[in-house]
This record gives sequence, structure tokens and C-alpha cells, in this order.
Amino acid sequence: MTRSYTTLITLLIATSFARAQEAQKLSLQDCINYAQEHNYSIKNAQVDVLIQAAQNAQTASIAYPTVSAKAEFDDFLRPQRSFINAKAFGGPDMITSVAFTVPYAASAGLSASQLIFDGSAMIALQARKMALELSKQSAAVTIDNVRYNIFKSYYTLAVAYKQREILASSLATLRDMMHDLTVTEQSGFVEKIDVERSSVQLNNMGNDSVTLENGIRLYEYALKFAIGMDINKPITLTDTALDSHFLAATNLLLEGDSYERVPDYIVLNTFKSLMDFNVRRYKLSALPSLAAFGAWGTNYGSDKFNDMWKFKSYEANSTVGLQLSVPIFNGFARVNRVKEAKLNVEKATNNINNLKLAIDFTAAQARGTLKNSMLQIRSQTVNLTLAKEVVDLAQKKFKAGVGSNMEVTQAQGELLKAQNSYFSTLVLMISAEADLKKALGLF
Repeated sequence: MTRSYTTLITLLIATSFARAQEAQKLSLQDCINYAQEHNYSIKNAQVDVLIQAAQNAQTASIAYPTVSAKAEFDDFLRPQRSFINAKAFGGPDMITSVAFTVPYAASAGLSASQLIFDGSAMIALQARKMALELSKQSAAVTIDNVRYNIFKSYYTLAVAYKQREILASSLATLRDMMHDLTVTEQSGFVEKIDVERSSVQLNNMGNDSVTLENGIRLYEYALKFAIGMDINKPITLTDTALDSHFLAATNLLLEGDSYERVPDYIVLNTFKSLMDFNVRRYKLSALPSLAAFGAWGTNYGSDKFNDMWKFKSYEANSTVGLQLSVPIFNGFARVNRVKEAKLNVEKATNNINNLKLAIDFTAAQARGTLKNSMLQIRSQTVNLTLAKEVVDLAQKKFKAGVGSNMEVTQAQGELLKAQNSYFSTLVLMISAEADLKKALGLF
């Protein structure tokens, strides 16, 4: 009874662990959606947008009046004294010190100011919307890069899964043949060298399988990192139809170039526009600025502390006015700021032109690689089919006693080469597809 109970508990624990480790099914879109919420680069890009919005609100504050209040109480423990000649007040001809300040003083006041005109402030207000747009566009660049990495990681892993599946099938076939060879060798119908040759091939294929398995683990880590997932969480892919890439690549080659779709190009253009705002801002800083101000206050002083609470004794004061500030000379600082701003505009223009060249180069290179890999895929698909047929024929001849083990071993070696070439080219095609989509701004 106790043994049955222990077995039941063990089964329950094992079942719970299996459920906890159940692989999460992920399509390509699932990965993109997951990254939108969990990738830290995207999160920071979204935070940057909020930071820019907060900075815009700070800039907008210059258009609003500023109001401040102040209250002060002074206890002059030892008031500063002034030195006078007592003779001036009818006293002896001597220097004496007099304290004109009463021991206690208090004051309270309210002041306000409003900027009426300032050229540089006006430009700063105009540039707010564009600065926020730049932040959003920069976030779009981050998202575009994350999608690019997800696309490559996802389908590289899908190819590795398919390669593992085929390699496992080939390995199973070779093991069956190895078993048959061993039995036949014991009967004396097959030489030992044939068994050893197959054993070497089986070991090599087993090593390839282990290497591929380690590679798959790394590819899974890369995908999970790209989407912001715990690397220990098991996953399984659902978009594993690799044949669809050939049609997608064919359609992609027909797409026309457009810089306006590329997020990096959009960001650089917006940045250049902000640099243009800077030039205008520094130029307008040469204009006078005008502000209105006003203040109201009350104060009182006494040599008795209790009198400080007799608020009816306090005297009010107030003032209003306009302040015109005219910049005359600041050591050529404004002139050099304008010069620097213009140079930044020129630099931004150079960056835009350089990016155009980079986009053209990347698109042309990706198109060339994509076309070549598609041609290779066609021929390698035929080679793979032929290699499979040769292996089947060699195995049938060997089983029928009209073929040799050497022939089977060679055919299997050629099949393995054809498979490796096919999958390597498939990864190259997918990588070129991703590069071209990024260069055309299609992510």
C-alpha cells in the first residue's frame, strides 16, 4: 500500500513538472507581439518617448507666467552699525556708531512675470512637436531592428529544426543498416572492413547530430533574447513551412526602393529639421526680448518682538513694469553658435546622403545574394532528390546482394553533403531576405 502511494505521488509530481515545462508555441507574429511587451530595448525606446513628452512640457512652461511668493522674518542679533560724526546732529565733534536697523523685521511678497516676446523661446516652442516626433521615430528604428533580429533568429532556428529532423531520419536508417551489417558479418557474408567503414560514418553522423543539437540550443537562446523571454523557457515554432520563403523572396525582388519607408532615413531627416530650428533659434537670439512683471508686498520692523504680530502696522508696497532686454555684444558667442548650428545642419545632410548610399549598397548586395541563393536552392533541391534516390537504390542493391556496402556508404556521404549544402544555402537565402526587407523598410 505504501509503495503504491509513493508511486502515485511520484507520478503526480512528474506530471506537474511536465506541465510546468510545457513548450510555448510561437509563430513569427507571436514573437513580435511578445517582444513588443517584453524586449527591454523597445521598453526603453517607449520610455524615451515619455521623457521627450515631459521635456516638451518643460519647454512649454516658458510661455506661461511665473508666480512666486516669499515671506521672511529677521532677528538681527547684532545689527550692523553705521559710523557718523555726532557733531552733525548737535553733539560733540567725535565719530560714533549708530544702528539704524531695528532688531526685528518681517516681510511678505508676491511676484509674477510673463514673457511677451523672445525669439529663441519662440523657436523652442515651435520645435517641440518635431522633437517628440523624432523620439517616436527613434523608437520605430528600435522596433525595426528588433523585428529584423527576430526574423533571422526565428527562421534560422526553423531551418535547424528541419535539419535535425532529416539528420535523425538518416541516423536511424544508418543504425538499422549497421545492425544488418553486424549480423551479416557474423554470418561471414560481409567483411569486417565494411562494418568498420559504416561504424565510422555512423560516429561522424552522431557527432554532427550532437553539434547540431548544441547549435539549436544557441539559436533558441538567440530568439528568446531577441523577444525578451527567459532563455530557460521551452518553446516550439509553428511557422516552419520553409518552402514559403521561396515565393516570399521572389515577390520581395519585385519591390521597388523607397528611402521614405526606411526608419533610419526618416529619423535623420527629422533630426536635420531640428538642426535647422537651431540655426533660426540662435539667429533670433539677437533680437530684444520683452517681459512684463509685477510685485506686491508688505513689511514692518520693530524693536519689540510682540509688535511683529500686529499685522495692521505692516506697510504695503507694489510695483508693475516692463523689461526690455537688448543684447548688444556677447563676445561673438551668438555668431559662433549660429556657425556651429549651420555646420551641424551640413553634417546631418552628409549623414543623410551617406545613409542613402548605405541603403542602396545593402539593397543591391542583398538582392544579389538572394538571387544567387535562390538559384542554388533550385539546383540543390534537385541534387538532394537525386542523392536520396541514389541512397535508396544502393540500399536495395545491397539487400538484394548485387551491390556493395561501399556503394551505400558513399551514397549516404553524398546525401549528407547535399543536405548540408541545401540547409546552408537556405539560411543564406533567409538572411539575404531579412537584409533586403530591412533595406527596403518593410519590417
